Amino acid sequence: EMARECRLMGIHVNFAPVLDVNSNPSNPVIGYRSFGEDPARVSRLGVAYSRGLEDGNVLSVSKHFPGHGDTSVDSHKALPTVDHDRTTLNTIDLLPFQQYIDAGLSSVMVGHLSVPALDKSGTPASMSKKITTDLLRGEMGFEGLIFTDALAMKGAKASENNCVAALMAGADMLLGSASPAKDLDAVMTAIKAGKITDKMIEE
Repeated sequence: EMARECRLMGIHVNFAPVLDVNSNPSNPVIGYRSFGEDPARVSRLGVAYSRGLEDGNVLSVSKHFPGHGDTSVDSHKALPTVDHDRTTLNTIDLLPFQQYIDAGLSSVMVGHLSVPALDKSGTPASMSKKITTDLLRGEMGFEGLIFTDALAMKGAKASENNCVAALMAGADMLLGSASPAKDLDAVMTAIKAGKITDKMIEE
Protein backbone atom coordinates (compact mmCIF):
# COMPACT_ATOMS: atom_id res chain seq x y z
CA GLU A 1 0.00 0.00 0.00
CA MET A 2 2.87 2.38 0.81
CA ALA A 3 4.45 1.58 -2.57
CA ARG A 4 1.12 2.14 -4.36
CA GLU A 5 0.68 5.56 -2.76
CA CYS A 6 4.30 6.51 -3.50
CA ARG A 7 3.81 5.56 -7.17
CA LEU A 8 0.60 7.60 -7.39
CA MET A 9 2.62 10.66 -6.35
CA GLY A 10 5.51 9.86 -8.71
CA ILE A 11 7.84 8.79 -5.87
CA HIS A 12 10.13 5.92 -6.87
CA VAL A 13 12.60 6.03 -3.95
CA ASN A 14 11.40 5.92 -0.33
CA PHE A 15 14.03 6.70 2.32
CA ALA A 16 12.70 3.96 4.57
CA PRO A 17 12.76 1.79 6.58
CA VAL A 18 14.63 2.94 9.67
CA LEU A 19 16.61 -0.15 10.75
CA ASP A 20 18.04 1.50 13.84
CA VAL A 21 17.44 -0.51 17.02
CA ASN A 22 15.97 2.02 19.45
CA SER A 23 18.11 0.97 22.42
CA ASN A 24 18.57 4.40 24.04
CA PRO A 25 15.47 5.98 25.68
CA SER A 26 17.20 9.39 25.48
CA ASN A 27 17.58 9.18 21.68
CA PRO A 28 16.29 12.55 20.38
CA VAL A 29 15.86 11.60 16.72
CA ILE A 30 15.01 7.90 16.23
CA GLY A 31 12.29 7.00 18.76
CA TYR A 32 9.07 5.74 17.18
CA ARG A 33 10.65 5.87 13.71
CA SER A 34 12.26 2.56 14.73
CA PHE A 35 10.45 -0.79 14.77
CA GLY A 36 11.55 -1.07 18.42
CA GLU A 37 14.30 -2.13 20.78
CA ASP A 38 14.51 -5.82 19.78
CA PRO A 39 17.06 -6.38 16.96
CA ALA A 40 15.23 -9.50 15.70
CA ARG A 41 11.91 -7.64 15.49
CA VAL A 42 13.53 -4.64 13.77
CA SER A 43 15.12 -7.06 11.27
CA ARG A 44 11.90 -8.96 10.58
CA LEU A 45 9.65 -5.93 10.16
CA GLY A 46 12.27 -3.91 8.32
CA VAL A 47 12.77 -6.65 5.74
CA ALA A 48 9.00 -7.15 5.36
CA TYR A 49 8.42 -3.41 4.85
CA SER A 50 11.25 -3.24 2.31
CA ARG A 51 9.96 -6.24 0.38
CA GLY A 52 6.53 -4.59 0.23
CA LEU A 53 8.02 -1.43 -1.24
CA GLU A 54 10.16 -3.25 -3.77
CA ASP A 55 7.37 -5.63 -4.81
CA GLY A 56 5.48 -2.44 -5.64
CA ASN A 57 8.40 -1.08 -7.70
CA VAL A 58 9.59 1.52 -5.18
CA LEU A 59 13.21 1.45 -4.02
CA SER A 60 13.65 0.87 -0.29
CA VAL A 61 16.54 2.59 1.49
CA SER A 62 17.47 1.12 4.88
CA LYS A 63 18.98 3.56 7.35
CA HIS A 64 21.00 4.83 9.26
CA PHE A 65 23.95 2.46 8.79
CA PRO A 66 25.75 1.29 10.92
CA GLY A 67 23.04 2.14 13.48
CA HIS A 68 21.77 5.37 15.06
CA GLY A 69 19.72 3.70 17.81
CA ASP A 70 22.01 4.09 20.83
CA THR A 71 22.75 7.81 20.65
CA SER A 72 21.67 10.79 22.72
CA VAL A 73 22.69 13.30 20.03
CA ASP A 74 20.76 14.23 16.87
CA SER A 75 23.07 14.02 13.83
CA HIS A 76 21.19 16.96 12.28
CA LYS A 77 22.77 19.10 15.01
CA ALA A 78 26.12 17.45 15.88
CA LEU A 79 28.13 14.27 15.29
CA PRO A 80 26.90 11.45 17.58
CA THR A 81 29.26 8.75 18.87
CA VAL A 82 28.21 5.11 19.12
CA ASP A 83 30.43 3.53 21.78
CA HIS A 84 29.46 -0.11 21.23
CA ASP A 85 32.22 -2.69 20.92
CA ARG A 86 32.31 -4.84 17.79
CA THR A 87 30.44 -7.76 19.39
CA THR A 88 27.58 -5.47 20.45
CA LEU A 89 27.52 -3.83 17.02
CA ASN A 90 27.26 -7.26 15.37
CA THR A 91 24.46 -8.54 17.59
CA ILE A 92 22.40 -5.33 17.83
CA ASP A 93 23.14 -2.48 15.42
CA LEU A 94 24.39 -4.34 12.35
CA LEU A 95 21.98 -7.29 12.57
CA PRO A 96 18.99 -5.64 10.81
CA PHE A 97 21.25 -4.36 8.02
CA GLN A 98 22.78 -7.82 7.54
CA GLN A 99 19.30 -9.35 7.34
CA TYR A 100 18.29 -6.68 4.79
CA ILE A 101 21.39 -7.45 2.70
CA ASP A 102 20.85 -11.21 2.97
CA ALA A 103 17.26 -10.71 1.74
CA GLY A 104 18.66 -9.22 -1.50
CA LEU A 105 17.22 -5.75 -0.94
CA SER A 106 18.43 -2.69 -2.73
CA SER A 107 19.81 0.32 -0.90
CA VAL A 108 21.46 1.51 2.32
CA MET A 109 21.80 5.04 3.70
CA VAL A 110 24.98 5.60 5.70
CA GLY A 111 24.58 7.93 8.66
CA HIS A 112 26.75 10.67 10.10
CA LEU A 113 27.96 8.68 13.12
CA SER A 114 31.32 8.30 14.80
CA VAL A 115 31.84 4.61 15.63
CA PRO A 116 35.28 4.15 17.21
CA ALA A 117 35.08 0.33 17.15
CA LEU A 118 34.86 0.54 13.35
CA ASP A 119 36.99 3.62 12.64
CA LYS A 120 39.17 5.02 15.42
CA SER A 121 39.72 8.31 13.55
CA GLY A 122 36.28 9.69 14.48
CA THR A 123 35.42 10.18 10.80
CA PRO A 124 31.64 10.08 10.25
CA ALA A 125 30.53 6.71 8.85
CA SER A 126 29.23 8.48 5.73
CA MET A 127 32.79 9.62 4.95
CA SER A 128 34.67 6.59 6.28
CA LYS A 129 36.07 4.11 3.75
CA LYS A 130 36.53 1.63 6.61
CA ILE A 131 32.78 1.70 7.29
CA THR A 132 31.22 2.40 3.88
CA THR A 133 33.46 0.23 1.70
CA ASP A 134 35.41 -2.17 3.92
CA LEU A 135 32.53 -3.08 6.26
CA LEU A 136 29.32 -2.57 4.25
CA ARG A 137 30.61 -3.69 0.86
CA GLY A 138 33.45 -6.01 1.92
CA GLU A 139 32.51 -7.79 5.14
CA MET A 140 28.73 -7.62 4.84
CA GLY A 141 28.57 -8.27 1.09
CA PHE A 142 26.29 -5.39 0.07
CA GLU A 143 26.18 -4.82 -3.70
CA GLY A 144 23.34 -2.29 -3.99
CA LEU A 145 23.18 1.51 -3.94
CA ILE A 146 24.77 3.46 -1.09
CA PHE A 147 23.24 6.83 -0.21
CA THR A 148 24.65 9.34 2.26
CA ASP A 149 22.38 10.98 4.80
CA ALA A 150 21.83 14.67 4.05
CA LEU A 151 25.20 16.37 3.74
CA ALA A 152 23.90 19.72 5.01
CA MET A 153 23.47 18.13 8.46
CA LYS A 154 25.84 19.31 11.19
CA GLY A 155 27.09 15.74 11.74
CA ALA A 156 28.47 15.63 8.18
CA LYS A 157 31.87 17.07 9.14
CA ALA A 158 34.97 16.41 7.04
CA SER A 159 38.49 17.80 6.88
CA GLU A 160 37.83 18.44 3.17
CA ASN A 161 34.68 18.94 1.11
CA ASN A 162 32.19 16.41 2.49
CA CYS A 163 30.84 15.42 -0.95
CA VAL A 164 34.36 14.55 -2.10
CA ALA A 165 34.98 12.67 1.17
CA ALA A 166 31.73 10.67 0.82
CA LEU A 167 32.49 9.67 -2.78
CA MET A 168 35.99 8.59 -1.80
CA ALA A 169 34.52 6.54 1.07
CA GLY A 170 32.34 4.63 -1.39
CA ALA A 171 28.99 6.44 -1.56
CA ASP A 172 27.02 6.25 -4.82
CA MET A 173 24.42 8.95 -4.14
CA LEU A 174 25.04 12.24 -2.32
CA LEU A 175 21.99 13.70 -0.59
CA GLY A 176 21.17 17.21 0.56
CA SER A 177 24.30 19.18 -0.29
CA ALA A 178 24.51 22.47 1.61
CA SER A 179 25.89 24.25 -1.46
CA PRO A 180 25.32 22.27 -4.69
CA ALA A 181 27.26 24.53 -7.09
CA LYS A 182 30.28 24.77 -4.76
CA ASP A 183 30.18 21.04 -4.00
CA LEU A 184 29.95 20.10 -7.69
CA ASP A 185 33.01 22.28 -8.37
CA ALA A 186 34.87 20.52 -5.54
CA VAL A 187 33.98 17.08 -6.96
CA MET A 188 35.07 18.11 -10.47
CA THR A 189 38.36 19.49 -9.10
CA ALA A 190 38.98 16.20 -7.27
CA ILE A 191 38.28 14.24 -10.48
CA LYS A 192 40.62 16.43 -12.55
CA ALA A 193 43.34 16.01 -9.90
CA GLY A 194 42.93 12.22 -9.99
CA LYS A 195 41.85 12.09 -6.36
CA ILE A 196 38.52 10.63 -7.47
CA THR A 197 39.27 8.22 -10.32
CA ASP A 198 37.29 7.63 -13.50
CA LYS A 199 36.78 4.03 -12.32
CA MET A 200 35.06 5.28 -9.13
CA ILE A 201 32.76 7.53 -11.14
CA GLU A 202 31.89 4.71 -13.57
CA GLU A 203 31.06 2.41 -10.65
